[in-house]
Amino acid sequence: MIKWKTLAFLIVPALLILLFLLLLSFASRQIEEASAGRVFTKAKEVPSRKVALVLGCSSHLPDGRQNLYFRYRILAARELYESGNVSYFLVSGDNSKKDYDEPTAMKTALIELGVPAEIIVCDFAGFTTLDSVVRAREVFQEESLIVVSQEFHVQRAIYIAQSYDIDLVGFVAQDVTGVHSIRTRLRENLARMRAFLDVNLIRRAPTYLGERIFIGK
Repeated sequence: MIKWKTLAFLIVPALLILLFLLLLSFASRQIEEASAGRVFTKAKEVPSRKVALVLGCSSHLPDGRQNLYFRYRILAARELYESGNVSYFLVSGDNSKKDYDEPTAMKTALIELGVPAEIIVCDFAGFTTLDSVVRAREVFQEESLIVVSQEFHVQRAIYIAQSYDIDLVGFVAQDVTGVHSIRTRLRENLARMRAFLDVNLIRRAPTYLGERIFIGK
């Protein structure tokens, strides 16, 4: 006969795993529902905004190859610029180390594709998606923006923005396939749960704020 302690030892972990999976699923569903109707795949169809927020990532993989997530976001931003639906870019990413600078890498890549340097503003404290989105309003004084990234990332950014009263629509960059994309999608499940907890339970603020910066006139 199975003892109660043994039974509890088996059941409790199973219940915790089930709860974890249910929370993952619920968070993902909430994010997809919140972003419905606000995600666009054609630049000409994106509602015009003064500023587009380009979310950062590493420009290269650990093995030295170009990161296609980065490349496709830059190409999408250039397409958005050519559509005439945006006047400025806010490139936001991680610059927590001297030898790691996502915003400058994005700005350099955009300039190489013909986007004028004077319309590109760097946010060096976009350590997370929440940091980038909330700082766009609190630091850069923009309450209505276009966000540029892959679709799963755009959806999460819009969900976060709505929770902080920021009007965000998204323009989708080309997605990435292969082994690298599988790892990214697995991490995205955890990122969605974190976003859900951040906005509903923790109400997390950006890591840094700072003095206000106005983009353009």
